[in-house]
Amino acid sequence: MEHKNYGAPAWLTTPLLLRLTKAVCVGAIGLLAALIAFGNLTDYGSNYAFVSHVLAMDTTFPASQVHYRSIHSPWVYHTAYGVIILAEAAMAGCCLRGSWDLVRALRAGAAAFHQAKRWGVAGILLGILIWFVGFEVIGGEWFAMWQSASWNGLGAAERVLSFLMLTLILLHLPESDNQPSN
Repeated sequence: MEHKNYGAPAWLTTPLLLRLTKAVCVGAIGLLAALIAFGNLTDYGSNYAFVSHVLAMDTTFPASQVHYRSIHSPWVYHTAYGVIILAEAAMAGCCLRGSWDLVRALRAGAAAFHQAKRWGVAGILLGILIWFVGFEVIGGEWFAMWQSASWNGLGAAERVLSFLMLTLILLHLPESDNQPSN
């Protein structure tokens, strides 16, 4: 299918603009993950308190029958938090590399542009592991974070997951070899 330019600059034509949008969304995820990891390192105590309270389950319903799952070990809290920070940093690196690869492949053929998605997809997968498996499944369900009025990160996790999943879907829209000429 041929795309008409209608006098718009080449970068504003639909196939190229859609590719640029994919690169920007992956880059935005990388920036978010980098800022989160940086914040966790430079303000370690704030989110360390979050992790320790979730694992200790000290703000969940007092009569809950799942308190046997709680952990009361600072070294486990530090280890879990360290794993989260490392995963966030790895996610940032993958997504930023993926965004860069996508920008470099903007005018490449469909197959080459599709191959350029792999780092971005890897970063998004790490994000799904962090915010769905880590926060929603383990924190939310296993450690009953949903019961806590003060240490409940499910809303924030869902916002991040929404953007991750929408970007993953966007990335997998079919590519076209019909690129506009300058």
